[in-house]
Amino acid sequence: MKITVNGAAVETAATTLAQLLVEQGKATAKVATAVNEAFVPTSARDTHALANGDRVEIVAPRQGG
Repeated sequence: MKITVNGAAVETAATTLAQLLVEQGKATAKVATAVNEAFVPTSARDTHALANGDRVEIVAPRQGG
């Protein structure tokens, strides 16, 4: 299916957000996720289904001061 990840078009076989994170090499990373501009908590990633055309954001926290 075709989705958008952080603004880039991606072809994926993932059917859930958790599977997409594995494909993207971020399965163990501390990241925040959103699908179609709605926050998806870590606890819901395994069951959050992806659909063709979804817009996914994967954001890593930054430190600053």
